[in-house]
Amino acid sequence: LTIAGINYPGHTEMLADWCNTDNFLMVFLSEKMKSALVTIHLPVKNIAKEITLLKLTSSFEIIINTLQNDFLIPNPKVAILGLNPHAGEDGVIGKEEGEIIIPAINSSKFKNHLFGPFSPDAFFGRHRYKDFDLVLGMYHDQVLIPFKMLNSGKGVNYTAGLPIVRTSPDHGVAFDIAGKFTADESSILEAFYSAERIVNNRKLNAETK
Repeated sequence: LTIAGINYPGHTEMLADWCNTDNFLMVFLSEKMKSALVTIHLPVKNIAKEITLLKLTSSFEIIINTLQNDFLIPNPKVAILGLNPHAGEDGVIGKEEGEIIIPAINSSKFKNHLFGPFSPDAFFGRHRYKDFDLVLGMYHDQVLIPFKMLNSGKGVNYTAGLPIVRTSPDHGVAFDIAGKFTADESSILEAFYSAERIVNNRKLNAETK
């Protein structure tokens, strides 16, 4: 986008702006794990100040509604990751968990669906993602590194909160292999299949209301 002169940090933000949507989330889909990000394309030094009660409250609402309406999971379980190492170690390694994340969970109308905050290293190291319908992380690499290690080019990027269904591969355009006939189509096929499933689920959900 930047090379093309389009002034957005990513497609997620661009499409949300085009759809006049302020509340949206970047979500990643696969058979092994669903995950989402509270913040998206931010420098690491700016992440902590973006983790606010209002931002988390909005993220919880979007993701629960998405799981219920787009994936037909009536009683979803969402794991919330901490921001700091060891999820703050009770305030020893950071205050965000105790002052922002835990209060946001406890005050949410969806609190019965929310669990955590978990220490990310132990959470993924013990394969706890298998116990939840979705993992909500605080920033990009916290979630994308384990997601891409698990899914090896077959993941799907989905934008939750839009009035349209938008999916894409979970990787870049790979200009370096253009025209070499070596590209793996797995992720784009999964993006098509996911979009079809979500459209059908939305139709079914609308018919049953």
